[in-house]
Amino acid sequence: MSFNTFGHVFRVTTFGESHGPAIGAVVDGCPPCIPLTEADIQPYLDKRRPGQSRFTSQRREPDQVKILSGVFVEGASGHQVTTGTPIALVIENVDQREKDYSEIKDKYRPGHADYTYEVKYGIRDYRGGGRQSARETAMRVAAGAIARKVVPGMNVRGALIQIGVHKIDSSRWDWKEVERNPFFCPDAQTVDIFENYLNDVRKRGSSVGAVIEIVAEGVPAGLGAPIYGKLDGDLAAALMSINAVKGVEIGAGFGAAALSGEENADEMRRGNRNEPTFLSNHAGGILGGISTGQPIVCRFAVKPTSSILTPRRTVDRYGDETDIVTKGRHDPCVGIRAVPVGEAMVACVIADHYLRHRAQMGTPPPAWPFPHPAP
Repeated sequence: MSFNTFGHVFRVTTFGESHGPAIGAVVDGCPPCIPLTEADIQPYLDKRRPGQSRFTSQRREPDQVKILSGVFVEGASGHQVTTGTPIALVIENVDQREKDYSEIKDKYRPGHADYTYEVKYGIRDYRGGGRQSARETAMRVAAGAIARKVVPGMNVRGALIQIGVHKIDSSRWDWKEVERNPFFCPDAQTVDIFENYLNDVRKRGSSVGAVIEIVAEGVPAGLGAPIYGKLDGDLAAALMSINAVKGVEIGAGFGAAALSGEENADEMRRGNRNEPTFLSNHAGGILGGISTGQPIVCRFAVKPTSSILTPRRTVDRYGDETDIVTKGRHDPCVGIRAVPVGEAMVACVIADHYLRHRAQMGTPPPAWPFPHPAP
């Protein structure tokens, strides 16, 4: 299986399967002398870790990350820093239950990639989906923790803004509330609605989808390139690579189709330092594939978890028609744990573009005022 690596300068390669002994990643291209310990990575993994509420998979994985290479305790400061060499990370799998999948090992689960994996490779790991499992995303989160350190002043945050048909009221958005509830929901008044709705879904053995919004602040203007190196193009590709994601939008996204030209245009005025100041952000912080310096805003839609207790019609690998019920430990809404994964992918893409800009231009993006000649 190829294509297990993403990024150009800041490159991430992941490995491992859902029910293998471990999962891991190699982060290549990280600059040297950046302070980095396992304690810098672990809080982000803890956000994604399963089994933290009844609304996520009850698989009990501590997800303790180990750094195997790419760091060194610098003598003068006594701090552990990156060396500029590949950073190898590993997480051991400790709570595999292969027997949960023994009854369906020859059946194709509707909505899963069982059939497409087997038709492509001639073999598939039926134990939790193997490589197709969302277990792999833990290593993206670990890589994202490193990426956050690459871009000075960058802050990447995510929130769940819709579960099934229920949406938040964006006028009540509170980032502090995201850390207070198991849904990463920024609207305190919608938390009870999400909870009651998901309780019913979970008791029925069913599942629902979700929409997640990621906001990256402190991103300098000038990242990205026109045509085939667009920042928003790479962000869309990165978010679409997350398991179960079926749609991505930047800024106003599909809503821009309903706006007039006057409404959609992000007008500019002069700021305190004579720099351009935008009066709105329908573009989501990106124009012509290049960052504007405004917050970068992305949203992505996650489909309902395909593993459900309701019997579904399918066929097996021998071509016989049958029914299937997927038992085991599954998320009634996999979109909840996709929040830290989306944050990580956005952080990795921006870090990659930051280093690509530095490699091409020789310096980080310049701050205002630009060295324009006087008129």
